[in-house]
Amino acid sequence: MANLKLMIVGLGNPGQKYEKNRHNIGFLVLDNLAKDWGVDLNHSSKEEKGKIDKDGVSYYFLKPLEYMNLSGRAVSELSRKNGIPPENILVIHDEVDFPFSKLKFKQSGGNGGHNGIKDISEKLGSPDFFRLRFGVGKPGDSALTAGHVLSNFNQEEMSKLPELFGQAKQKIQDWVRERQIIFSKASDK
Repeated sequence: MANLKLMIVGLGNPGQKYEKNRHNIGFLVLDNLAKDWGVDLNHSSKEEKGKIDKDGVSYYFLKPLEYMNLSGRAVSELSRKNGIPPENILVIHDEVDFPFSKLKFKQSGGNGGHNGIKDISEKLGSPDFFRLRFGVGKPGDSALTAGHVLSNFNQEEMSKLPELFGQAKQKIQDWVRERQIIFSKASDK
């Protein structure tokens, strides 16, 4: 029997100056999960990726490194190369429409103005992937949104991140279990 293949993608911008930006929460969550699961991420100029097989699941970890707005190429290439359909892809990204620390799943739908999600939908040819939306809040004036997401988390927010990484990990494990059930039922037919 073939393994279930799942891809977990963290969105962010490459480079040290962006490391602790709100826009990089996808990278931060993915790095934390990879460390926890013992996944080594191999670095190239265009991406960081790694793979682990456990409990009948092949997990592909991916951090596109061509800046947020160009994330789709790396996602679509890894998806095609390994035969991973959109519904088995989970993208972790910042969400300005949620207050800091709110985590919520979404499958399919629009991009909500998030250019990384827009590029992934276009390059995959489908919006049917899952998203783990991580609330980073937004400033009162919408004209300040770009500066807000490209600013670092404040000290209080940084102190809460480890707990939020734990919550994100639990949500990811719940998603994995759901995908395993669907895969098992499809395999039984």
